[in-house]
Amino acid sequence: MQQRPVRVFVVDDHTVVRRGLRAYLEMVDDMEVVGEAADGQEALEGIAALVAAGQPPDVALMDLLMPGMDGVTATAAITQRHPEMEVVAMTSFTQADLVHGALQAGAAGYLLKDAEADEVAAAIRAARRGEVHLDPAIAKQLTRSLVDPKPQTVNALTDREREVLALVAKGLSNQQIADTLVISERTARTHVSNILSKLGVASRTQAALLAIREGIAPAPRAS
Repeated sequence: MQQRPVRVFVVDDHTVVRRGLRAYLEMVDDMEVVGEAADGQEALEGIAALVAAGQPPDVALMDLLMPGMDGVTATAAITQRHPEMEVVAMTSFTQADLVHGALQAGAAGYLLKDAEADEVAAAIRAARRGEVHLDPAIAKQLTRSLVDPKPQTVNALTDREREVLALVAKGLSNQQIADTLVISERTARTHVSNILSKLGVASRTQAALLAIREGIAPAPRAS
């Protein structure tokens, strides 16, 4: 059975950017743009209307720097109100400080605004699968600027948990981790939950960045 298209909601204060993203995504077979907004508040209202109509978006493609409600605030609200949705943040080097806020807010992926079109689609697909997608340049910058973890956090992980963490950092979903380690999906999910708790982080993305910083997993490479 063919899987339905990924429903995408585009948020950016520049009309030309929104129209460009919509035009590209609508040409991708497995993507469907279900709405767009010029700021965070408009996005929350649009998403709420779609949810009420029984057509919730799967992924929001979110600009971080916008007038009114910015992308960080909107990301936090979306992940809280619609936990089934994922958010892919779009940023530039000049907005690197905002990425930390989006990370804490629960964004599942990060793209630079000059990303190639196919990378945008890849990030959306990864987010829909519950995987982590990080632009290599952003990952490098984030791992350098992470606050030092408590000394006992990484050392507190078991060997198996370190294996799982390395796979999380590669962007694997719970089911893919289960298949790789020949364990059940439920066991993989439990391991991930325990890892997040031990590391004191709120998301897989934060855990992945910490794994890269601590040498448990290699940093992503530019394609």
